[in-house]
Amino acid sequence: MTSSGTKPRALAYALVATAVAVIATASAGCGAGPPRQHGVTGPTATGAADFDGPVDIGGGRKIYLRCRGSGGGGAAPVGPTVVLESGLHDSSDTWSVTDVKPPVPKAPAVFPGVAAFARVCVYDRPGTLRYTDPPALTTRSTPVTGTRSLAAMTSDLDKVLTAARVPGPYLLVGHSFGAMITWNFAQEHPGKVAGLVFVDGFGTNLKELFGKDWPAYLRLLNSPGTAFDSDPGFEKVDIDGAIRAIGAAGPLPKVPLAVLSKTEPFATAPGVPEGLLARLEAAWPQVQRSLVELEPQTPQFLATGSDHYVQVHDPDLTISAIRLVAGRSVRPPR
Repeated sequence: MTSSGTKPRALAYALVATAVAVIATASAGCGAGPPRQHGVTGPTATGAADFDGPVDIGGGRKIYLRCRGSGGGGAAPVGPTVVLESGLHDSSDTWSVTDVKPPVPKAPAVFPGVAAFARVCVYDRPGTLRYTDPPALTTRSTPVTGTRSLAAMTSDLDKVLTAARVPGPYLLVGHSFGAMITWNFAQEHPGKVAGLVFVDGFGTNLKELFGKDWPAYLRLLNSPGTAFDSDPGFEKVDIDGAIRAIGAAGPLPKVPLAVLSKTEPFATAPGVPEGLLARLEAAWPQVQRSLVELEPQTPQFLATGSDHYVQVHDPDLTISAIRLVAGRSVRPPR
């Protein structure tokens, strides 16, 4: 929220929502707005010092990374490092804003809230939207053109964490399509992952649930009707290829998992066919259930009153789920 009490504006678009919730710049007192610049303290994000800047991942590319917290207040992190992965088209700003209704507290947002008990990092994928007013594509990470594969996105995550020497293991938190990136990372790097949290995550069974309407939905996901749709740097993803990649990769490691799910309808852009939205709403509970069934004893938290952006509307619930999985991850391997 802004200092005047005006609610942030949701601009239609986001992966599974068919709407991108781009929230206008807001006051730091409400836990909103773009992240403050703390300054790069060195070439890596190791240790407990704040890190905020570009990381060279090779190939002439840099990715913006921000890390805070140490867990316990010491010089070295305690427990797994939490990595927050945004949904399709969203920059890392989505973890530093809130738009809440009582009794949910306005602060802290997820990123600073997690930093109070753990080392936590966020980063900007290329072609994603900053939560500025007006919205803009991030300039903090090197642009990439063309449709991206899940393998390329997963590789970028591994590269930025490795290049910055961010200490593992990682507790990966994925919102929307970000859940697919964290899911695939856990499949490809099981020894680096201590836990998973899916925040209203995308699931591989959505395609079969959509049936004949799937092609129309795919078009909407990659061209949601924003002013940036035709920009060659705007993030576009091979969704079908991503679903195949998850199915072809190995199993998830045996780590604790939690699932947070919305209860309110997706925010939608004007002109989206009602039949397509109805199919999405009908399929979504089944998608969430399939995520719960990925690991034994996985809790599912229903974010009552929240739409797809659970981390924005229920930041304290999101923080609590991350804390739960962090606690469960500190145990002998199964």
